[in-house]
Amino acid sequence: MADLVLNIALGRSTEFYVRVDTNDPVNAALIVIAWSTTAADGVIKDLDTVAAIEANGLTAEVTNTGYARKTLTDADLVAFAPDDVNDRVDLDIPDQTFTAILAGDNWTDLGINFDSDTTGGTDADIVPMTWHDFVVIPDGSDIVAQVSATGFFRAS
Repeated sequence: MADLVLNIALGRSTEFYVRVDTNDPVNAALIVIAWSTTAADGVIKDLDTVAAIEANGLTAEVTNTGYARKTLTDADLVAFAPDDVNDRVDLDIPDQTFTAILAGDNWTDLGINFDSDTTGGTDADIVPMTWHDFVVIPDGSDIVAQVSATGFFRAS
């Protein structure tokens, strides 16, 4: 589960997931980004775009050789279905493998973000949803972000 949900996505994370799952719009996707930061969670929580996170002086997207953002489309997502038995919604994504990531930046967090237009948008248009502690010191091997069996986000 998320360590925090950014304020801009409170009450909206399920909506963003469903929009990607149903191709609304057709180029919508969830974007997984690795970060290196010393900023407090309370600071990150208040930032409303990926560009704003990048502008924070204590936070930077990692730049290790081999690293690239992960783009998750409807084909990558589990079909949306509320859990009526437990009166909640659990959102899940597959485990993410970053292949042969060389030493460089130390990773501290992963962010799950909503991009409504992967063909024309910018980081100023990407909405950060959830933030996950993910401490890794890359050494050239694969890095696997194992998503909890209960998913990356829960609304109840």
